[in-house]
Amino acid sequence: MNLAKLAYGLLLSSAAAAAWADSKIIDIAGNPVPVVAGGLYDRYRSNPPLSVVAAEAPNLDLSWFKGMEKTRVDIGFETYIPNFYYKNSRITAVFTADLDRLKELMPEKVLEAAPPLQVWPGRGLVALTAYAYEFCDNDSYNEVALSVITTRPGAASFGPFTLMRQSMSKDFWGYVLKLPVNTELARVRGVVGYNLPKWLTSIDRTESPQSVAFRIGNEITFEAKKLDGLSDKVEMATNSFTNLDRQGRLTFGYAVSRQLRHASSSDASLVKLTLGEGSLSEYIRSLKLGKMLKYEYVPEFQSALYAPALLK
Repeated sequence: MNLAKLAYGLLLSSAAAAAWADSKIIDIAGNPVPVVAGGLYDRYRSNPPLSVVAAEAPNLDLSWFKGMEKTRVDIGFETYIPNFYYKNSRITAVFTADLDRLKELMPEKVLEAAPPLQVWPGRGLVALTAYAYEFCDNDSYNEVALSVITTRPGAASFGPFTLMRQSMSKDFWGYVLKLPVNTELARVRGVVGYNLPKWLTSIDRTESPQSVAFRIGNEITFEAKKLDGLSDKVEMATNSFTNLDRQGRLTFGYAVSRQLRHASSSDASLVKLTLGEGSLSEYIRSLKLGKMLKYEYVPEFQSALYAPALLK
């Protein structure tokens, strides 16, 4: 038996191990990665024809993707960009956090180029977002992002006014602190290709008529109420992130999202974050989270993720 495959198998969660029989191993940048046998990624490596996507998900509106062309690139492995996410949902909560602690956690180069937004003395902002990617070029997976909200690189910061400008233009900038995912395919692609702090863990999503909850590992639950009065007016948003590549150079990447159904609120009682005793919980506690400023409930959106480029 291949020792690399055996070693990797021992790292799988019980849920992933149960699905092992339906997987096959491929190589991505020297990493043995299990993928769904016969899935989109197995067959097309991030470049499926839209006709195939339409046949497998006939109820999806794919008109937005028809206006974009994919380009073959090498980002540590060969792939096609942008990466398409056809059917997804998310919940996001924006909290105040200790500004000095956020600065400690950011690399000096990133901090100089894109410092954290300061909403009032000593307080910055973090966004906690839980994603369910139900159908995408990388098959399906869940992901939780903990990000510092920053200024746009090279732009002056005017505190809350800058936040208002980003909100009004739907053009957000951040630095990703933590990014757990629940498939090895998402982890390897994110670490090798996008320089993102991803690791593999269980992320279980549950839904009731009233709420949506994500359980991260065995220690954290992020739960939020569903909102009434959803808008079905299509809303476009861009989320950009700044980080360092393997050579220590400043880079940025971004995703453009097409929000199909969405609503937001500033009612803090709608969101419940329960921390446990693990390392991620302690990390979040160190941020000294304060007031929740905004909650976004987006049960349906599409997205296109672009590869990182050098930040000039």
